[in-house]
Amino acid sequence: MEDSPARQQALANLREIVKIIRAVHAAIDDQQREAALTRLYEHPLSVEVRGDWHAPNEEQGKAAEFRILLGTGGPAVRIRGQLDGKGEPKDAHIEYQDWFTPWEPLIDTSEAEDEALHAYCCNLPCADY
Repeated sequence: MEDSPARQQALANLREIVKIIRAVHAAIDDQQREAALTRLYEHPLSVEVRGDWHAPNEEQGKAAEFRILLGTGGPAVRIRGQLDGKGEPKDAHIEYQDWFTPWEPLIDTSEAEDEALHAYCCNLPCADY
């Protein structure tokens, strides 16, 4: 496994996500919770969703996938995942990319990191997925 600057940026983003989720869960009063949620909401650059395939004359269905952009350029980092029938993230994984290279998944993450990543995606204010 190479240790590229793009991979290092993805790992740094994952460590920050773990810290943010720990702060949300550790909040003991409204002020701490509000500060932690503000940090969570301001962290991503953008949140996008897209729906399933459908016929041109049919109304577009609910969103089926999501993408959360964490950083652009070289390196760039994003989170991608699938949505369940209720519009909630059912999986999530981090991808990274450097200039002129394809997106690559960040592998070998711990169970705790995976849980924090999922909680991060579920706690973003995107109820209309």
